[in-house]
Amino acid sequence: MTPAAESRPARPVATSGTRPPRAVADLPAAQRRTLIVLVTAQILSGAGLAAGVTVGSLLAQELLSSTSLAGLPSALGTAGSVLAAAIVARISQSRGRRPGLATGYLLGALGSVGVIAGAAADSPALFFTGLFVYGAGTSTNLQARYAGADLASPAHRARAVSTVLVATTVGGVAGPLLAAPTGDLSAGLGIPYLAGPFLLSGAAYAIAALVLAVWLRPDPLLLARTVDLGPDEPSARPEQRRTGVTVGTLIMVITQLVMVAIMTMTPVHLQHHGHGTAASGVVIAIHLAAMYLPSPLTGWLVDRYNPVAIAVASGLTLLAAGVVAASASDVAPLAVALALLGLGWNLGLVSGTAIVAGATRAATRASTQGLVDVCIAIAGAFGGLASGVVVAEAGYPLLAVGGGVLALTVVPVVVLAARLDCRQHRRREECGP
Repeated sequence: MTPAAESRPARPVATSGTRPPRAVADLPAAQRRTLIVLVTAQILSGAGLAAGVTVGSLLAQELLSSTSLAGLPSALGTAGSVLAAAIVARISQSRGRRPGLATGYLLGALGSVGVIAGAAADSPALFFTGLFVYGAGTSTNLQARYAGADLASPAHRARAVSTVLVATTVGGVAGPLLAAPTGDLSAGLGIPYLAGPFLLSGAAYAIAALVLAVWLRPDPLLLARTVDLGPDEPSARPEQRRTGVTVGTLIMVITQLVMVAIMTMTPVHLQHHGHGTAASGVVIAIHLAAMYLPSPLTGWLVDRYNPVAIAVASGLTLLAAGVVAASASDVAPLAVALALLGLGWNLGLVSGTAIVAGATRAATRASTQGLVDVCIAIAGAFGGLASGVVVAEAGYPLLAVGGGVLALTVVPVVVLAARLDCRQHRRREECGP
């Protein structure tokens, strides 16, 4: 595609005797409005997401008096995100992004209420049920990145994804830093101190749902189905699309599993070395900033260079994070390790998302992307559940090193995919279409 072709606005699909809607005629304006609304919702949801991450494992350890089950909150929340990802994708596929994302955030708010009620009543059953529903906020926060790419041109797809992701940084950093103040507020209300951040989560998710329900108009996915965003989508062969979806999914699954496993047990590791909730909040805030803040640069790199190279960089960065974390017990080196962990996850998520988005058609995009995120959520659930067991049996250093080594499997996956694509390209040149 020539540079001139890339800069042309999307073309309305030709229909007999009809005029395209005004939003279709001004697609760039619709994309700008979509990104503004999504960014606003992501700032709010980032706070809701981060608050639970900071204290979930500590609250479970307090309720159950067991370190081996400290990874259960992350596992349950991520397991809940599996179901939520399917629900949000199904609603988005049939009715659009607006009702799908709003429903997901409402479920996240409801789950926050359940967590608070369970902690206040000292009821593990209610607490864990609430965590399961709370996971909907996590999966919805991730699925919002696809909405940012719905109306983006192929040449700017990764940057659109990164714009949505980076907005999570503001709330993601504020959430953990508010862990202590919300804990004090919670204690003043007669609720356990560690349940305080979930007060913030519930309010943040509810407001994010309201923002999307009222202002995400026109719906980006429904609008994308009425326009042709460029010749690369219809010209892609079925086998290329399948390979792209598979490779992009594997990249994101591996990075999610490693990130969740190490992140989940870091607050517990800090506590075992005499550090309090405030220290955990700082480390997690740095981690979440590294997960989302580099997104604009990552998006530019993916658009400018091959996403395969960025995916390889993801695996190497996660390995470095695991090595640093394995040898750390103080706040500063663990903050560095968690920053590398967040950066590696970001590189994998943006590159993998761009690959998947480029390999899906608008007509079936939401359902395919929902299935991809279900796989990601399952990987995260496994990582969260296994992390507590590994730390209880073998220690945090082994978990960190093992996660880093596992992340290296990204490299052979993307290299093999690149070689297969190259062979298919040569075959087409030799044999014709």
